[in-house]
Amino acid sequence: MPGMIVAPQPEAVEAGARVLERGGNAVDAAIACGLVQGVVDPQMVGIGGFGSMQVFMPKRGVHKVLEFFSRAPLAATPDMWADKLLGQSRDGFAFLLEGGISEAGHLAVCTPGNVAGYAEALSRWGTMEWRDVFQPAIAQARQGWMVRPHVHWFWSQDQSASGQVNTIDKLRMTATGRRVYFREDGSLKRLGDIIHNPDMARGLERLAEAGPELFYTGEMAEEIAADFKAHGGLIGMEDLRSYKPSLADPIWGEYRGHRIATNPPPSSGFAMLQVLHILEHFDMGSLLHGGVEHVRILAEAMKRMTIDKDRNMSDPAFVPVPTEQLLSRDYTAGVADGIRRGERLRVTRLERKTERDTTHVSVVDGEGNCVTMTHTLGSPSGAITEGLGFMYNGSMSRFDPRPGHAGSIAPGKRRASSSAPTIVFQGDAPRIVIGAPGGSYIAPAVAQGISNVLDFGMSMSDAVAAPRVVAVSDSIDVSNRIRRDVTDALAGMGYDIKRSWMSYAFAALHGIQVKGEELEGGADPQRDGMALRVG
Repeated sequence: MPGMIVAPQPEAVEAGARVLERGGNAVDAAIACGLVQGVVDPQMVGIGGFGSMQVFMPKRGVHKVLEFFSRAPLAATPDMWADKLLGQSRDGFAFLLEGGISEAGHLAVCTPGNVAGYAEALSRWGTMEWRDVFQPAIAQARQGWMVRPHVHWFWSQDQSASGQVNTIDKLRMTATGRRVYFREDGSLKRLGDIIHNPDMARGLERLAEAGPELFYTGEMAEEIAADFKAHGGLIGMEDLRSYKPSLADPIWGEYRGHRIATNPPPSSGFAMLQVLHILEHFDMGSLLHGGVEHVRILAEAMKRMTIDKDRNMSDPAFVPVPTEQLLSRDYTAGVADGIRRGERLRVTRLERKTERDTTHVSVVDGEGNCVTMTHTLGSPSGAITEGLGFMYNGSMSRFDPRPGHAGSIAPGKRRASSSAPTIVFQGDAPRIVIGAPGGSYIAPAVAQGISNVLDFGMSMSDAVAAPRVVAVSDSIDVSNRIRRDVTDALAGMGYDIKRSWMSYAFAALHGIQVKGEELEGGADPQRDGMALRVG
């Protein structure tokens, strides 16, 4: 069987494909790809970020979820920001605080997990040496990389109306950011400009030679801790020394006779499954895709998912998450009955609009091994330790500053994640390997991608590109390719419709469909990626 890799960055896809061509497996390729993603999309992901991956290796009897989520600093307390709440993002992804302190600067940073996660995956299931898997990223950092459309859009978008800190201001926060991301005249680098970040190249070289311990217990850890102390951050040596990734079993759902494996809490796989379990009670394939009834059913299913997720989402080591109840047939059948009767749910928040900052890679190798990995900065903090080159995550904004809630701050608590890296099985064989970046839009987007294949018979490329809708607030958000007569009809029914200016909107699906010995890849056109077949 051939192999395939798909991701939003062409340079990273190419790096992963070269690993597969040289005989590396899906885990090797995913990590090599992921490291290059941190070079060429450094506000989406990097060694200052976190993530999770689902790994299926049938010949070795392996099917596990590796979790390397960021953790709240050990010095954090549940009430430390209780008096600073300004609002909540419209998608429910983040809480907005006075001065942007939970999203920008050193206070916004949770303990990073990506280095530990990559190392754990490679040691357990990979075939390449640690230093070798770094070489594509080091080479890319040395030669520089070209600013692509999605990168430039993300850097330059104006979020001031939402109360957020603009990414361009985060890029200016440190001397490294000003050197790397701006022209000599102080203007932001433009499409086609080349980004050179020699500090990042040296940092990756140091990690490649010394191993992951450098980041958590060695000289680099000391540099990180000193920088945070100097800038009033909360991360210290004990946070880094005590960090460990975790292994979990996937949680399972069913849809149209297929078994679906996805990540357990604190990931959002259960939310994605809940949408599908509700849709299971409808003959979705008989509906006009993107028509009034299709959009209405999707929206109401997503609203139920959103309400349940907002109420229950947490790190299960701190707060139990009732996954089985929320996915049960009785519960989802009751939701479906309400949708049939025309009932409408309300999602209430202190709303302000946000965008989210994540990336993804899906891989299948010639042995049938599958990896789906979503890793991220959550949102970029702007903080860069001088001499290291990489930006840290800004994921403290995901915690609820109000004590006593499922998502409240607690020392060492894993940050809840919107990721849902997923594998759909037909019998015992993988049928779809899929995931997406996109914050709170990930779960509804992955559910729609799976439905597009299983209900509507779409190819993988058509499934990830088909017009999507989301309803993770009290509105129905639609991409600009949903027909206006459809949204007019929904508005006439009393729905609040928000039309995106984007033709391809709401998360960015990247998937592979396995059809016997053939592989079919799809990269969402909203980003700049591609799928490459190997063999």
